[in-house]
Amino acid sequence: MYLKKSKTIVIKIGSTILIDEKRTVRKKWLAEFAKDIKDLLDQKKNIILVSSGAIALGCKKLNLNKKNLKIDKSQAIASVGQIELMNLFNKIFSSKKINLSQILLTLEDTEQRRRAINAKRTFENLFELGFIPVVNENDSIATTEIKYGDNDRLASRVAQISGADCLVLLSDVDGLYTQNPKLFKNSKLIKEIKNIDTNIEKIATKSISEHGTGGMKTKIEAAKICQLSGCMMVIANGLLERPIKKIIDKNKCTWFLPKVSKLDARKKWIISSVSPKGELIIDDGAINALKKGKSLLAAGIKKVEGKFNKGDHIKILDKNFKEYARGLSSFSSEEINKIQGQHSNKIYELLGYISKSEVVHKDDMVEI
Repeated sequence: MYLKKSKTIVIKIGSTILIDEKRTVRKKWLAEFAKDIKDLLDQKKNIILVSSGAIALGCKKLNLNKKNLKIDKSQAIASVGQIELMNLFNKIFSSKKINLSQILLTLEDTEQRRRAINAKRTFENLFELGFIPVVNENDSIATTEIKYGDNDRLASRVAQISGADCLVLLSDVDGLYTQNPKLFKNSKLIKEIKNIDTNIEKIATKSISEHGTGGMKTKIEAAKICQLSGCMMVIANGLLERPIKKIIDKNKCTWFLPKVSKLDARKKWIISSVSPKGELIIDDGAINALKKGKSLLAAGIKKVEGKFNKGDHIKILDKNFKEYARGLSSFSSEEINKIQGQHSNKIYELLGYISKSEVVHKDDMVEI
């Protein structure tokens, strides 16, 4: 039910799903999974895949044991495995006429507001072009201090910045149980979780496989991020064929319900930003456009106050200097000073390079 209602869906595939105990790639599983993705695309849904496996595939190609690797060696192996991973995905998905792109992210790309905005725009443009982004952590350059360390947390951040409605974590279990189902036969699957309390955290037992770097604990951390982002999250068994279809048909999984709506989460994120770095004074025409849900364009800007960078939090004032909205600027104050009062088609001529037409995008703005 929840998946059917979702427009943008992030799906995370772990190493243990892609690669079995014998270090063999589950090509048949991936081919069946591609059918799931084709079904979702036919329903006009936006899909982002977050896939582990680069280091595991690199180890397979070079016949190395992942457990004994130091970080500098694993970075080199990740760069070898990344090509293997994308070639594998591309070969299987192209047979279903599914277009893929690749995005490598570091922790800073989602933690820094300006980079997060750029990532969000990239996702949106890829959806418009009819491509599915395949996201992975950039293991080739990330250091221990700036690593996610697990793709569960990376996937939750991707869901957050892309404004996804649902995050699907494909695991090697059906979901979160009252006890470890591998040790206790009387354990029961928890179907829905609204509040992650200490009891839920206690039963999130940690289990690390040869290839994976996370367990149920990292999935709970991911769920916390989703709940505060207005995003549904589900933990489901990814070892089954057609796992997405199984979620829809059987619903044998654990759903984490959001604590706030997506809109409220977005507003809270913008409003709770550190004190605004500057102000834009706009004319009545621009105010009327904003009231109709439009973005702020350069033509409606009368004056720029303060110095700020692209992605900074700014105030938007009417001609009487009354605050109307707050938002995230797509341009620096220096750039806006050059293009204010001008039509969007003049931006390239005035700045000397191609840029966005919206000074503050409607999705990055909140009325006060």
